[in-house]
Amino acid sequence: MTPEFRSGIGYDLHRLAEGRKLILGGVEVPAEKGLVGHSDADILLHAVTDALLGAAGLGDIGQHFPPSDPQWRDADSAVFLRHARRLVEKSGYRLVNVDAVIVLEKPKLTPFRDAIRESLADKLGVSPDRVSVKAKTAEGLGPIGEGQAAEAHVVVLLGRSSESLLS
Repeated sequence: MTPEFRSGIGYDLHRLAEGRKLILGGVEVPAEKGLVGHSDADILLHAVTDALLGAAGLGDIGQHFPPSDPQWRDADSAVFLRHARRLVEKSGYRLVNVDAVIVLEKPKLTPFRDAIRESLADKLGVSPDRVSVKAKTAEGLGPIGEGQAAEAHVVVLLGRSSESLLS
């Protein structure tokens, strides 16, 4: 059987504000400011969720979890990711790999990168070698560079094939 592969792109951006937690990939990172959103505002999990749903042709995070719905207020974004993962697997696909970039001026994420990567891999049900998490700054430019926001960019690859090719 010839394997079928599909890629998906995810993106998320949230403002930063004092008094909020900074949660990335399900990991709380100590910081002066955290992400503002209807849920816990985990930009990485939101972008991965969108990438998974997009790759499988299953819509986007806003369709499945509308921000206007009060039940998602302060929700753990892992709920969104688990839902997307189940839908993707139900449609016959499996995650091959994920490549992510978090753009945030501060704090520096290098000390937390491995924990974020392992947390994301665990939530996706794959080994950490299938997950790449990179951190960049905006070099002081724009709202991200000025410490007003953070964003995540994600690409995923899904495969539909025999178990042996994707395990």
